[in-house]
Amino acid sequence: MDRIHRITDDVFLVRGTAVNWILLREGRDLTLVDAGYPRDLGLLLASVEQLGHRIEDLRGVLITHAHVDHIGALPELLRRHPAPVYAHPDEVALLRGEKHEQASTWDVVSRSWRPRFARWALTVARAGARTHVRIPEAVPFPGPGPLDLPGRPSPVPCPGHTSGHTAYELADAGTVLTGDALITAHPLSGHSGPQLLPAFFTHDTRASLAALDALRGLGADTVVPGHGPVWRGPVAKAVDAARAHAPQGYRGRQR
Repeated sequence: MDRIHRITDDVFLVRGTAVNWILLREGRDLTLVDAGYPRDLGLLLASVEQLGHRIEDLRGVLITHAHVDHIGALPELLRRHPAPVYAHPDEVALLRGEKHEQASTWDVVSRSWRPRFARWALTVARAGARTHVRIPEAVPFPGPGPLDLPGRPSPVPCPGHTSGHTAYELADAGTVLTGDALITAHPLSGHSGPQLLPAFFTHDTRASLAALDALRGLGADTVVPGHGPVWRGPVAKAVDAARAHAPQGYRGRQR
């Protein structure tokens, strides 16, 4: 499957519909980080099989944040295999559907005249972008520090895009999974490389900018984002590049 990009022997980025998820491997066990849109389920299952695994090998699911493009396939996945789902405590209410911090239909429709918008909107709508997804099974991380899951991921809180947005550091692999706190490409973006999403996607842009400091202090030299290809180089340089190209609206905006 050409959608799979091997980062290390046991870390894999998989491209879904304009979004990524990550698989971490340890022997026969897997950790899944994020899960794409609802109609990405087939691609997700295929990516697991392509690595020579079964869905029953999943020992846990980690969520960067509760937007439909990152959790859409989870309800059906969990019906097939009820793996535990972990997220930051401030994100659990969003995952359970008790509150919402996502761009509205109007946010998208009101911008549909802009270049690249119509094609992207149609693509993600077909993938299930309008689906209201709830993950009642979601629970907070069991404790601080590296999680007892394949890959030994360590949560790195990066609030802003959502209140409990979390990146994950893989210290042994020199890698950080940045979710939407820092991306490297997007269909609505005019350039490639480390960057922030357009401001209307983000709950609190001031906090999102400040959260980059949490990434900047990591020792990782590989960035695996929620959107776009892998970026290799010190994460501090990726953060500096993202700040330098911060889209209009990233100063003082909060929903």
